[in-house]
Amino acid sequence: MAPRILPSSFRRRRAVARVATGLAAVLGAVALVSCGAGGGTTPEAGPARPAEAADVLLPTAGMGFDYQIGGGYTPPAGVRAVSRDREDEPAPGLYNVCYVNAFQTQPGALQWWQDTHPELLLRDGDGKLVIDEGWDEVLLDTSTAARRAQLAEIVGDWIDGCAESGFQAVEPDNLDSFERSNGKLTKEHNAAFAEALAARAHSEGLAIGQKNTTDLLGRHDAIGFDFAVTEECAQFDECDAYADAYDDRVLAIEYEGEGDVGFDESCSAWGDRISLVLRDLDVLPAGESGHVFRTC
Repeated sequence: MAPRILPSSFRRRRAVARVATGLAAVLGAVALVSCGAGGGTTPEAGPARPAEAADVLLPTAGMGFDYQIGGGYTPPAGVRAVSRDREDEPAPGLYNVCYVNAFQTQPGALQWWQDTHPELLLRDGDGKLVIDEGWDEVLLDTSTAARRAQLAEIVGDWIDGCAESGFQAVEPDNLDSFERSNGKLTKEHNAAFAEALAARAHSEGLAIGQKNTTDLLGRHDAIGFDFAVTEECAQFDECDAYADAYDDRVLAIEYEGEGDVGFDESCSAWGDRISLVLRDLDVLPAGESGHVFRTC
């Protein structure tokens, strides 16, 4: 689960013409996958995507990557892909992944949910909100088809905004919220919601990345995920599983000072296959005290 620093404003974006930021440069850095009604793909695209998927751009295996969800800044030399918060702007000429907190409330946004959609906040048997204590985020309730449909409209609007802003892909965070739900949510609930989000992303021409949780790797094709965004896969010995599932199209973040696996060791094991970056736990912008950025 990623650290998230900047609360989103939750304002509804105005409909604007989609801007393909630096598309010519992006086309040189990624694989174009045709996913029409027949479900066919180009030879390098891998397994066929669901029939409703539109043409999407995939990240290239091993491309230089920076995780900038704590605030965008000029990408370092060699970086060809970045992930940024949905309220941020894409980096011109690069492959841009749009961060969306899809399964939990963004820090600072709980009041918005309570004022507008209190029924979509997960509660325990006593009616108390179920909270991810690590980040002070309330879990969203994906337990019924009706609630998933409501959530899909809200999060889907954010995904539309990602496309309108010029991102090429979306990263819906906290797919693993069922692990923190005290049994109120299941893998099946979150997989069903993720499938709805994948369909929405594909309908907008966006690729969609699976964010963490190897528990759902076996369902990635059925859900519609196109690549992976993982945190500490080297630390938890999971990079193999993600790389095999997504043909090495994995954007992987390790955090300084977390765990026992050193970044040099991680690079030796995985640097020639997947995109691997070392960041500070708060993912601070360049120039701020405590900022860390290293690649293999």
